[in-house]
Order: sequence, then structure tokens, then C-alpha cells
Amino acid sequence: MEYERPWIRGSLERVRRGRLALLVALVIAFVALVAGINAWAVLGLLLLLLIAILSPAKAVSRVPLPVPVAEIEAPVGRSLLPEVSATLSALDVPVMVLSGDASVLFQNRAAEKAFGEVALGAHISASLRSPGILDMVRETIATNAPNQIEHSERLPSERVYIVRSSPVELDESAGERLFVLSFRDISEVRRIDRMRSDFVANASHELRTPLASLRGFIETIQGPAKSDFKAQERFLGIMFDQTTRMSRLVDDLLSLSRLELKSHIAPDQKVDLVPLLGHVKDALLPLAKDVGVEIALHLPEGKAEVMGDRDELVQVFENLIENACKYGQEGKSVDVFLKSQQGEPVEVTVVDKGPGIPAEHVPRLTERFYRVNIEDSRSKKGTGLGLAIVKHILTRHRARLIVKSEVGKGTSFTVRF
Repeated sequence: MEYERPWIRGSLERVRRGRLALLVALVIAFVALVAGINAWAVLGLLLLLLIAILSPAKAVSRVPLPVPVAEIEAPVGRSLLPEVSATLSALDVPVMVLSGDASVLFQNRAAEKAFGEVALGAHISASLRSPGILDMVRETIATNAPNQIEHSERLPSERVYIVRSSPVELDESAGERLFVLSFRDISEVRRIDRMRSDFVANASHELRTPLASLRGFIETIQGPAKSDFKAQERFLGIMFDQTTRMSRLVDDLLSLSRLELKSHIAPDQKVDLVPLLGHVKDALLPLAKDVGVEIALHLPEGKAEVMGDRDELVQVFENLIENACKYGQEGKSVDVFLKSQQGEPVEVTVVDKGPGIPAEHVPRLTERFYRVNIEDSRSKKGTGLGLAIVKHILTRHRARLIVKSEVGKGTSFTVRF
């Protein structure tokens, strides 16, 4: 029959689904006609509604939803070594990638620089012979758990590393096991710790001696010399010297501490070294007269300006010239040369004609509490910190201290800005 055609069945189905809307429209049309609205307008609206109901709906295209990342399976057997290696290449820490049998699959440039180039595929023991590292690697491979040890290298220079071995977390489908061996250099930390420990030990030793002296003299004055006024006067003079020594030591320690706090801040003021050296000479004339030394300044015409802190530079040159007067007094003269030429560094050189310093001592002169002759230094009221302070000040000023000495011919200290 005719109504059995598909388009007729579809129309009847749409009329059946929209019969409620059609009924509501007919009621509204009847009300509109009763209200006196134009009949043709009402008829037109009914026709539009009927056409809308009978028109077939357009098919809505379905866009497939994205598959969650977790559901995407990695291709079986694909090696992830290139991705791991590309990431580790950018690190400045020595790193090696090992396989499940401890063969080296990759090493970054930092590892090549630190330990030399290793043939890829070779066992880790071909480049690292440390039993501690090899045992740690074997344990990590066996247990699949990270481990770390401290390792020291003696050659070509002494270095200390925290060596860590850990497995790389890979998907099971990758089909391989990778392990990362990393080396964190803590040499500088260990060196600073050692310096701090030595510094505390030396400072304690330097303070212990005058304190023991003071205690002994006080006990003597309170006991056997209680009524001996001449002994008391002599002991009080020695006690005054010891307290002065401790005061100088504490002042030098505080100076070092202040300099270390601002060592990274370069001075931003100009200082003329010509009048500054004249001021230093005038301040040291009483000391020079006491030890029988003449200080001679050799200064250029005009100014010799450098970027610096005036008070700190006064401390530098007072220290250098005072040392030259005390320890080079056999030569009876100390010469100070100021060199300032356009286009060349400004240099101040302090020269004495004393006994000189043996070559093995020269590199260590700026260490804290280091003395070439301990008894000679203490007898001349030295704290052992003067040249350490000079070094810190010059480091802040971005300047260098150059020491030249020859036994029997004297010593020269040059400050180059």
C-alpha cells in the first residue's frame, strides 16, 4: 500500500512524536482567532509548525572522543635509552647509564671529562676500579633499589663525590632495565669544612696560650707574690701584653668575618693611592723608628686612582709595610714603589732587604695562622692573620697579591689592581 513507503512511515512517525506540540499549537490558534487576530497569519504559523514537525532531522556527526593517554599502549620492544640519554646529556653532573649486566650504555660529557671516555658496551669496572662503587652497582641491580656512597679520587687531583646508583622507572613493555650512576662533587664542601675545623682549632690554640699565662700570673699574684710589689708590677706588665695580644687576635678574627660577608660586593668608589700611601707611611713612622728601619716611598707624578674602599686599602698597605719593617729589619730599609701608567694595571710593590722566605713557604703565606717562624712571629706580636686579611680584601677588590722572595736577598709583595 502507499502508506507503507518509507517516507510516509517516517512522516507518520514524526507526526506521532510531535502530536503534543501540534495540539498546543491548534489551541493557541483557536484562541488567536477568537481574539480577532488575522486568520491568514494564524494559518501561516500553523503551516510552518507542521513543516518543522514533518521535516526529517539532520544526522549529527559523531566525533570520536580522544583515547586517554593511559590507554595507549607503547610499542612492545621499543628502547627508551635515546630519551633517557638526551635528558642526561644536558646535565653538568657526571652521569652514566648502565644496563642490567652493568655495561655502560651512555655517559654524558661531564662524566667523560671527569673519568675519561669509556667504550660503550664495556663493563663499568673497565673505567671505575673502586670496590665500593662496583659493590653498590651490583646491589642496586640485584635489589632494584637505589644506593649511595662517598667516594674519593686521588688522581689527577683530589676530588670527593657522593656516588648514587638508582634504577630508571620504565614501563614493563619497554623490555629493558636501565640504571643511572651519578656523581655529585662535594670537594669544595669538604675543603671548606676542613678549613673551618682548622680555623677553630688554630683560633682556640692562639687564645689558649695567653689565657693560660694570665691564669698563671693571677694565681702567682694571689699566692706567693701577694706581698711582692716588684713581682706584681712585672707580672701585670706581662698580663697587659697578653690581653693586648688577645685583643688584636679578636679584632683580626672580626675583620675576617666582616670581609667574608661582603667578599662578593666589589667597591664602587675611586681611591687615589698617592696620598693613601703617604698616610700609611706617617702612621708607621713610630714603628719604623723603633725597629731601626727607614721607609722610602717612590711615587709617580699626578694621581693613581683605583676602584676601592679606602679604609680597607689602608689596612692592606699598613699590613704589608709593617711586616716588611718587622721581618726585614736586617736590611734597615723598606722601599714602596707605585707604578701607574695609562693602559697598564696599577701596581704597588713593597720591598725589604731582609733574610727572605724559603720557596716552600711562599704559597701558604696567606693561610690563616700560617707562620714561617712561629717563635719569631709571636715575639713580634703577630697574630698569623694579617696576610689572610690582605688576601680577602684584595679578592673583594678583584686585585692580586704577587709574592717573590729569595733567601738572603729579601722579599717583595706586589698588589696588582
